[in-house]
Amino acid sequence: MIAFKNEFDLSMALEILHSETVDPKVWAEAVKWLFLFGPPAIREMISQASSLATDRFFPELFPIGYTAQGEPLYDIRKLALSLGMSEEEALARMAELDAKHEIQSLYEAPETRKIQ
Repeated sequence: MIAFKNEFDLSMALEILHSETVDPKVWAEAVKWLFLFGPPAIREMISQASSLATDRFFPELFPIGYTAQGEPLYDIRKLALSLGMSEEEALARMAELDAKHEIQSLYEAPETRKIQ
């Protein structure tokens, strides 16, 4: 199985984003690749778009802290409730995505910066 990181390169992902005929699932995978592995400027734009979408469609969610890299962190109980799943399901799904993409989305309190 090819690692997700190797499924795209920058030019391929950007070409997919500009396509008007690409399959929506492929488009979403290209966006995910850019968010995880793209250049910092593109990652920042996608992060801002994600924050706007979260604010609009999940107004009950708000960051409770931030990572050292500035990524927002949410209360897992509120996140699970908003997504209609149990806290255990949400944690399992996030752990699965972390392992699959070799990323970290679950943090312990000492790894975060609180909002004052």
